[in-house]
Amino acid sequence: MSDPTIIHRVFGRFRALVPRRFRRGLPVVPVVRLAGVIGFSTPLRPGLTIASIARSLERAFTWRGASAVALVINSPGGSAVQSHLIFQRIRQLAEEHTRPVFAFVEDVAGSGGYMIACAADEIVCDASSILGSIGVVGSSFGFTGLIEKLGIERRLHTSGEHKAMLDPFLPEKADDVERLKEIQHDIHKGFIDLVKSRRGTALTGPADTLFSGEYWAGSKAVELGLADHLGDLRSTLRKRFGAEVVTPLITAERGFLGRRIPGIGGGRFADESLSVGFADEILSALEARALWSRFGL
Repeated sequence: MSDPTIIHRVFGRFRALVPRRFRRGLPVVPVVRLAGVIGFSTPLRPGLTIASIARSLERAFTWRGASAVALVINSPGGSAVQSHLIFQRIRQLAEEHTRPVFAFVEDVAGSGGYMIACAADEIVCDASSILGSIGVVGSSFGFTGLIEKLGIERRLHTSGEHKAMLDPFLPEKADDVERLKEIQHDIHKGFIDLVKSRRGTALTGPADTLFSGEYWAGSKAVELGLADHLGDLRSTLRKRFGAEVVTPLITAERGFLGRRIPGIGGGRFADESLSVGFADEILSALEARALWSRFGL
C-alpha cells in the first residue's frame, strides 16, 4: 500500500516545477496591453487597431477558468472609428464569456484611449495618470500662401460640389468648416452617450466640464467619476483575487518564422514588405508625437 504522505510530497515537488500560470486551482486574470496611438499604422510604427488587437483579446477572454480580464491602457487616442471598434469588441467578448473587465491606466487614457477604458467594469489609475479629453479634434494645414509665393498653379477637377472640401491647397470656406463641425458634433455626441452609458451615476462632475475635451490627473479623475480608484494592476488584482493570482500577459501570436499573426484579415500591412516611404514614416511619427504632446508626454 502506498504511503499518502510520500505521494503528497512527490506531487508537491512536481507541482512546483509547473509554471504558475498552468497550475490548477490558482486564480488567473489574463492581461492585454493596449498601448500607442489608435489607428496610425505603418510597418515601422504599428498603431493600435482592431486588426492588431483582436486575436489577443479573443485569447484573453477565452482563457479557461479566467476570473477576469485586465486591460493595461496607455494611449493618447487617435481614430474615433478604431477606438469604438475596440471598445465594442471588448464589450462583446465580456458579455459572451461573462468576464468582468478591469482597466489599468498608465501614463494616459485620453480621447479614444479613454473610450477604450470605458469598456471596463472598473477603471483604476495612478495619481499622476491623465484621463479624459472627451471630445473630437481635426487638424490640417493651409498651403495657399506658399503656392502663390512659389508661383505654383493648383489644378483640381472634381465631380460633386463638396468633393474638394477643406483641400489644404485651396482657400478655406466658411461653409466647409461648418459642415466639418457638424460631423464632429455628431461624433462627440456619440462619445458622450457612450461614457454616460458606461460610467452612469459614477460621474459627479458637471457635463459642461466633463465633456469639454479637458483632461485631468488621476486623483481628480477619480473625484469626477471618470475612474473608480487609484492603484496599480498587481496590488488591485491581489486584493480582489488573492496573493496567488496569476496574470499572464497575452501578446499577438507569432508564426514559425517569428512574424506576428494578424488579428483579422491580415491587417493593412500583413503581407507587404517594408516599402513604405520615408516621408510617410516621418508624417506618422509627427502625428503620433503631436497626440502625445497634448498631454505633456
